[in-house]
Amino acid sequence: TTTSGPTPSRSTSTTPVTETPIHKTTTTRTSSPPTGLSTTTSSPGTTTTSGPSSPTATQPPVSTTPFTGTGSTPKTTTSGPTPSVSTPPTTTVGTEISTPTTTSATVTTPTSPTSTSPVSTTTAGTTPTESFTTTSGTTSSSSITINATTTISTTFKTLPPVSTTTSGPTATSTAVTTTGSDSWILCNCTKVICIEDNIVQVIPIICNPPPKPTCSNGLSPVPVMDEDGCCWHWECDCYCTGWGDPHYMTFDGLYYSYQGNCTYVLVEEINKKVDNFGVYIDNYHCDARDVVSCPRTLIVRHETQEVRLTTAQPNTLQVEVTVNNQLVSLPYKKFGVSIYESGINSVVEIPELKMNVTYNGLSFSIRMPYSLFGNNTQGQCGTCNNNTADDCMLPNGNIAENCETMADHWQVVDPSKPQCSPGLVPTGSPSTTPTQPCKESSICELILGSVFKPCHAFVQPEKYYAACVFDSCVLPNLDLECSSLQIYAATCADQGACIDWRKHTNGVCSHECPSGKEYRACGPIKETTCKSRGQNETSTKQVEGCFCPNGTMLYDSGVDVCVKTCGEFYCFTWMHDCFLFFGEKFTVDCKDCICLEGEHGIVCEPHVCDQKKVTCEGEGFYEVTEVNPKDSCCPLFTCKCNTSLCTAKAPRCSLGFEVHSYIPSGQCCPVYQCVPKGVCVHENAEFLPNSSVFVDKCQNCVCTNDVNVSTQLNIISCERVPCNTYCQPGYELKPVKGECCGKCVQTKCIIKTSDNSELILSPGDFKNDPHNNCTIYSCVDVHDQLIASTSEITCPAFNEDSCKPGTISFLPNGCCRTCAPLDSSTPCSVRHRKDFIVYNGCRSVDRVDMTECEGTCGTFSLYSAEANSMDHSCSCCRETSTTEKHVVLKCPGGHAVSHKYIYVESCSCQDTECQRPESNELQKNEVNDKTTALNRIKRAISLTSK
Repeated sequence: TTTSGPTPSRSTSTTPVTETPIHKTTTTRTSSPPTGLSTTTSSPGTTTTSGPSSPTATQPPVSTTPFTGTGSTPKTTTSGPTPSVSTPPTTTVGTEISTPTTTSATVTTPTSPTSTSPVSTTTAGTTPTESFTTTSGTTSSSSITINATTTISTTFKTLPPVSTTTSGPTATSTAVTTTGSDSWILCNCTKVICIEDNIVQVIPIICNPPPKPTCSNGLSPVPVMDEDGCCWHWECDCYCTGWGDPHYMTFDGLYYSYQGNCTYVLVEEINKKVDNFGVYIDNYHCDARDVVSCPRTLIVRHETQEVRLTTAQPNTLQVEVTVNNQLVSLPYKKFGVSIYESGINSVVEIPELKMNVTYNGLSFSIRMPYSLFGNNTQGQCGTCNNNTADDCMLPNGNIAENCETMADHWQVVDPSKPQCSPGLVPTGSPSTTPTQPCKESSICELILGSVFKPCHAFVQPEKYYAACVFDSCVLPNLDLECSSLQIYAATCADQGACIDWRKHTNGVCSHECPSGKEYRACGPIKETTCKSRGQNETSTKQVEGCFCPNGTMLYDSGVDVCVKTCGEFYCFTWMHDCFLFFGEKFTVDCKDCICLEGEHGIVCEPHVCDQKKVTCEGEGFYEVTEVNPKDSCCPLFTCKCNTSLCTAKAPRCSLGFEVHSYIPSGQCCPVYQCVPKGVCVHENAEFLPNSSVFVDKCQNCVCTNDVNVSTQLNIISCERVPCNTYCQPGYELKPVKGECCGKCVQTKCIIKTSDNSELILSPGDFKNDPHNNCTIYSCVDVHDQLIASTSEITCPAFNEDSCKPGTISFLPNGCCRTCAPLDSSTPCSVRHRKDFIVYNGCRSVDRVDMTECEGTCGTFSLYSAEANSMDHSCSCCRETSTTEKHVVLKCPGGHAVSHKYIYVESCSCQDTECQRPESNELQKNEVNDKTTALNRIKRAISLTSK
């Protein structure tokens, strides 16, 4: 008890107490936490008493007065037997406090049931002191010093033992409590209970060991101290891991694989308690097919800092660390964040949150205490509540059918990945099963074999084996299966089973250490250094990595040098408090330095970079400054290609052509061109060579391999469907609508002559028999029907005596003869006459020779038996040839004009139609198709007859 300020004086009274004999009792904490938990194994101030055995402790009635500070209250008298004690009894003393100017404490303990022997201890001054005395035997005494800056007088009175009860959660140790009006923790797990009337009860806190729970992630629970610092309980840590391409194990131990190539939330708080807190992962496609992904960067945010652990080279254990986009060297400690190397891992530790994140380029792990993050996590690592049922929780609180679907919904905005759009639901869940069965790598069998057998009891191997088989099948050339063995071995080491496994992989998963270091599968989490060798490292866990050989020691965590002796023959740098041997050269802060013996110590010169800055020319190129892994002081200037900066766009090609692109040597942007596909094109469709092409049903067409030079398309070769093209005489091939081949249709009349030869006549034609001019053959088309006819000419009676001499001749048909009768005028001939030509009032100057036809021609009527009617033959004298002549005419106005007129050269008798003396009305009534046909035949006969 500490009291400040003026202290009013109080009277000190000592009241002797008589105590009945009780069991010999030693009061201590009855349980201790497991190894690894910092505790106090004994309770200072414990009082041990001994005396005669008695099954029941009794005490006479005691008069008690409640402690009220300055006033007084009525006293209460309590009497009666004390109940049996079911737990180890405690020695209880009453305390009566006053504040005189000096400090004194009197502790009264019994030496026998009937005697008392008070022991007084007085402490003066303000120096805190503490002493505890335990006495066994028949005499027991205890001395307690109260540390205070004021003077306190304390009197302890022994109270009867009381019953105690134990209760609490199954995984929590239970303290023994005694009901009182008020209580507080005094020190060193000692509890003070105010009873009444200035009497307090001082008892040690007794802890009962809790039962060990089962964690759903298969890992061992960890002991955690209670808030009072005395008792402890079990908790299942929130432990999430990821590895390979990639595979995830959630906080509660649910395994799944996911191949997204964006940036995602691994863990964030549901109810935000820590400012700007979260762990995120940046994945990228690590194969040429863009099928699977690998982790590239692990991001840890805490308050004002953002830590990025980035894989320096793909599929390696080289990691670069940046804080707020600034490259830092390890170890790093600032604003509550500590970053250091532990074996092959880079570790980000936040002591305030009791959490750490590890990353080595191939795998990561996140460990957080359940007491701070239980039931308050979300992301791809799931919810930390020791229940896998809700690990696939979406941002809206719903539970997805599987974690592959859930993982897509935890995208975050990443400016470096514009193709990723948070909030968009994927078209389908990514496949996590190899498309074809394969023979898994023999390395995977190590997980189930004897090499890892010591760990099987601590961590189940099946999920790690499945991940290893998947990696070896999907990416057989990247050796990603090593990551499954590595994370399994790391989890085993975390559970206390260290496995030396790399030597069994025939060099596939070997780990090379730098010069001066050696590989160990089971090394310390923090390697002992010259600076830390005096400190006691309490952690017993082990990690794999590169360590200093036996007989040497790491100088400091920030100086990667192993020394045999600490502190001799070295130069100490002013930059990093590291050391070097005399004559040793080093580079620090981009200066080339040398450690010299003597007063000069370290001499430095500016570091010279032997490289030229490049100039990026050409569309699509841009300059990039990269960290040189061989020389961090000299950045690498390179030109990189970004095709998104190219302005040329792929053209739209016409049918039969496709876009081909190529990047010329030394350029970034692709060149596009439309090239032939090697196909035929017909009616907006493409046809491959040797395939049939339908043009029409009358042609058999096929796409050939021949190319049209002008169009660059393949040529379509067609052949018509075979048709019969021959038709008999008198028939012609006519096309038929809707048919490929034509049809032979009769277009001429076929007539048998007198000598059985065939005579072919077109419609409207007629012809004499070759041997008999009096026989005439004709052909008539009546309504698309050909009618052939044969006519015999009957010549009229001919009397030569009635003819003028020299006028007998054959008619044009060559069958009948005719002549000019004696009494007839001159036969048809040309007659000349001279006369003036008058036209439009103009007249020729002289008489003009003009000609005309004049004379008689034969005309007859005879009966036709074939037509069964009279056949009339009429003829007139008409011109047969004429010429056109010109003459000049004089007009009344005195001007002359040229005039054309017709001059008859010859004349002859020519047929003309004979008109019957019927009226026009009768002619109209008799016109029909049959009459017309017969009239044609008559005309043919009449013409030939004349």
